[in-house]
Formats: sequence, structure tokens, C-alpha cells
Amino acid sequence: MRRWAETRDPESLTQTRLLCSFAAVVSDMNSVLNQHVLVLNRLWQAVNVCTARRALTLLFQGHAQVVLNRNDGSFQTFSFTEWHDLSQQEPHPESVRTVSFRIRVPRVILLMVYDHMPKKEVKFTRHNIFERDKNTCQYCGKAFDRKDLNLDHVLPRDRGGPTSWENIVCSCIDCNTLKANRTPQEAGLHLIRKPKRPKWRPFVQISFSLHQHDSWKHFIDLAYWNVELGEDI
Repeated sequence: MRRWAETRDPESLTQTRLLCSFAAVVSDMNSVLNQHVLVLNRLWQAVNVCTARRALTLLFQGHAQVVLNRNDGSFQTFSFTEWHDLSQQEPHPESVRTVSFRIRVPRVILLMVYDHMPKKEVKFTRHNIFERDKNTCQYCGKAFDRKDLNLDHVLPRDRGGPTSWENIVCSCIDCNTLKANRTPQEAGLHLIRKPKRPKWRPFVQISFSLHQHDSWKHFIDLAYWNVELGEDI
């Protein structure tokens, strides 16, 4: 018995192949348009990450310019028209084809009017306390695995010590046992640094949860931590 595909007429097979090819092109285009683009405010500070689709929309609307890192280390900005012209002059594999032209996918864009930093506080979590204290006992100064660290109230709770950034520190088991339900002074211990609320740094998830493009490195502090991880204390 002949296979079903062999019984179909050549024109039908050709149409099927074209549809499959078109579907593959659309899939590839969507993949490119969903890639991440770093967003800078007017002061050249990283404030967001968006999709390439959104970045190209902002570029076309005149709300943003593309930032390109040149080989000499300098940065050059491009309007939509300038970026379109560069895309023709210097074709790039990571481009999107429209009906009439191809345009390169930007990796960094600069907002033309927005000059603020998003207002947000670091989430008060076990994870972020460990990050703030660098997995180090704040009494003896030694670094430990997190499983060997406790969170200690500097001023004990039964003396009115709050559960806050300013009164919680990482403590190793030995120091925690020695301190017990006393103040550091009473236990003969000394804090290596005064605990305080860390300042929030924008879009710290870039360092850990998103693939970073090489052109982002100038704008992203690799020491940022992910404020969304961890469980509430």
C-alpha cells in the first residue's frame, strides 16, 4: 500500500512545504523578538529589561535610542532612522525582516525622557540577610555554608528587640549558642559591622535569572543579588 504522502499531488506537497517553512520563519522571528534588551534611563542608569519587540516599538515611536558599544569601547546612540540605515550598511545575523527591510535587534536602549530610578525596597527575607552579611557570622567573622548559619536577634526579642534589618544578623551555631538570650556585650561578643537596611539596586535579577549580553556589562553591577528569592523571615 502506497504511503499517504505519496498519493498527494505535487502542488499540495509544495504548499505544505511552504507552510512549514513559513511557520519556521515566524517561530524564529518570535524567538528573536522575545529576546531581552537592557533599558537605560536618560541618565544612562539600568532601570529595566524589556523584549526586543518592545524596544523596537519604543525606538520607532521616538521614545528611545539604541546604544551600541563600539570596538574602541565608546558608546554611540542611534535614532530609528539611523539604526535602520546602520542595519543596511552593517547587516547582522540577529535581525528582524519586515515587509520592506531588515533591522538589527538592539541590545541596549536609552529612554529619551525618563530619568528616575524605580522606587523599591529590598525584600526582608532570609536569602537577602544572608546576601547582605555575605554568609559570614557577624560575631566571629568566619564564612559558613548557609545550613550552618542562624539568624540572630542582636537585641533579644524578649527585651523588645524587633525583627528588622537593623536587629537581625547571621550567626554561626557556636556564636549563637554562646550568645544565647543575651546582648552581644553581655556575652562578650562584638559585631563586625552594624546591621542596616541594604539599599535597593535596580533590576538585580539581571545578574542571575537572565542571560546577559556582552554589551550589558558596562551597565550592570555583577554583585547585585536577586531580591525575589528567599522566603519571608
